[in-house]
Amino acid sequence: MAPTVNNVLTYDDETPRPEVEWLQLLLGDWQVVSDLLGSDLVLWVPREEGMWATAHSRPANGSTVYFEDPISSVYTREDWPELLAAYDNAGAGVDDVDAFVTVERESRPAFVRFAPVRRKGVVLAIVSIESFTSPADARLTAAEEEQHRLGRELLLMMGEGAFPIKGAPVPPRRGAPRVGDGWVSVDSEGVVKAASPNALSAFHRCGMQGDMVGSLLAELATADLQSRIPVDESLPLVLTGRAAWRVDMQAKGGILSLRAIPITRRGQRTEAIILVRDVTEVRRREKELMTKDATIREVHHRVKNNLQTVAALLRLQSRRMKSDEAKDALLEAMRRVSTIALVHESLLQGSEETVLLDDVIDRCLRLAVDAASATVHDGDHASGIGQVAVATHKVGKAGLVRAEEATPLALVLTELATNAVEHGLSETGGNLTITSERSGTHLVINVDDDGKGMPSRPEGLGTNIAQTLVQGELGGVLTWENGPDGGTRATIDVYLDPISR
Repeated sequence: MAPTVNNVLTYDDETPRPEVEWLQLLLGDWQVVSDLLGSDLVLWVPREEGMWATAHSRPANGSTVYFEDPISSVYTREDWPELLAAYDNAGAGVDDVDAFVTVERESRPAFVRFAPVRRKGVVLAIVSIESFTSPADARLTAAEEEQHRLGRELLLMMGEGAFPIKGAPVPPRRGAPRVGDGWVSVDSEGVVKAASPNALSAFHRCGMQGDMVGSLLAELATADLQSRIPVDESLPLVLTGRAAWRVDMQAKGGILSLRAIPITRRGQRTEAIILVRDVTEVRRREKELMTKDATIREVHHRVKNNLQTVAALLRLQSRRMKSDEAKDALLEAMRRVSTIALVHESLLQGSEETVLLDDVIDRCLRLAVDAASATVHDGDHASGIGQVAVATHKVGKAGLVRAEEATPLALVLTELATNAVEHGLSETGGNLTITSERSGTHLVINVDDDGKGMPSRPEGLGTNIAQTLVQGELGGVLTWENGPDGGTRATIDVYLDPISR
């Protein structure tokens, strides 16, 4: 098993749980360090055998020195003395994040620096910062030099136990800014010291004019805010770099996603990095999806109401019928329309076009048994005396199915449950059991009753409807058989379409 943070540290008695959680928190946010420095980062954790590589991050805006992840690599003092020396020096309180050594990576010379990871003064690991570009010989622009300096400051914070920052928005969020999207550095008062070209372009697209350097970013942003849009109360804290948080700024020309990373030295905030991303198009698409979702919900709501109205009209019409045959036909039609309404009602509960079939099965069972058992009696059917009792049971899980498959499945199950009650349990009552077996897209549903069994294959309109839906709509197989101890089993065997996420 590869020695990652999850499967080595979490289950290893050598590392206390709080220290494991600190390293996991670091891995959730160290991509920003990798991107600022334009270098690969490798987390090396000490073990009795040597130093284990337990995590790796590649820069999103630079070339990698590892074509294959180094995770599971282990180096002893003889294999890589500089790595072990960096760990020893960190334990003695000696850090030098600027000193580098040369190693070979992918048959090329690579330049490596080391930085310790501490928590409450204890060295937990060593991070190697690796690049094909020598820090001494690199020809950088002023913005690139500032970017690398900011990355170095985060390395120093890592050594002080101040990075990762507790409470920072580490979990991913749609539209979250990264270093490559743009960055702005501000001093302790929120005055802009430098900005990347991408950040300048993002602010200019959203209406901010003029040179930003030397100005208070909060004042520049305030002049550009949309006056009719409510302002997030955390926006000033982010713009001044006082809080490690993330916020959207609704400007006149678009929407910016901002994330502040305060930089501290010995516990005192000295400056901050503010990551910037133009998320105007992202938010517009999210709004369209929300509008589309609301529209779909409203359609399902109206369809459900209309179907329930039709079912009520059929019920009223059946009461006016003098012919028993006509009355039964209208009640069957009412039951089928009500079943379709159940599916649309279920679609109202979720945010996707999927239905939890188990909930529909429960409601279909109640609907079928209530409607069917009201028409079957023990003894004199005409007298309406001595209604039989039918107990329902559900076994297994059918899971989520697509909306277009839920409707035929619900109709078929309603028909099978109704037939079981009306024909198998009409004289004695008994048990009706639906058993679901789901394996991936393969779904098998058995409808069992412990009644008198069937002398021959069922026939009738309901049976034909069920057979047509299973074969034509679902591309599956519907079969009937007598149980070994009496009763009847109907089996639905279908392969569903996969649900895309």
